[in-house]
Amino acid sequence: MAYTVKFQALADDAISQVEGVLPSDVDSLVSQGAKLLDIRDREEHRTDHIIGSLNISRGKLEMNVESILPRLDEIILCYCNANNRGALSAASLNAMGYKNAKYIAGGLNGYRAL
Repeated sequence: MAYTVKFQALADDAISQVEGVLPSDVDSLVSQGAKLLDIRDREEHRTDHIIGSLNISRGKLEMNVESILPRLDEIILCYCNANNRGALSAASLNAMGYKNAKYIAGGLNGYRAL
């Protein structure tokens, strides 16, 4: 998908600020207590998602996350289909005080490619 220059610059900046987690490390992190956060739209989540993931769409993330994930210290693995929305979400959570928000590098597509 082709993105606008400004959007991609914003996403690239988020990618440079937050830690990306390899798809091959996801299951291990989840077994240790990490939370999966699918930030895609509800329809995308219904179509396919990583089992056990919570779903808060990117557009409502900042408004709703505290009631769903109140602990600021737990590991949160944000993901979208690829990288951009996941990284933007992790950066936003970090700005809100979440200390361990990360994104799954390659998103759902990367996870499914394993």
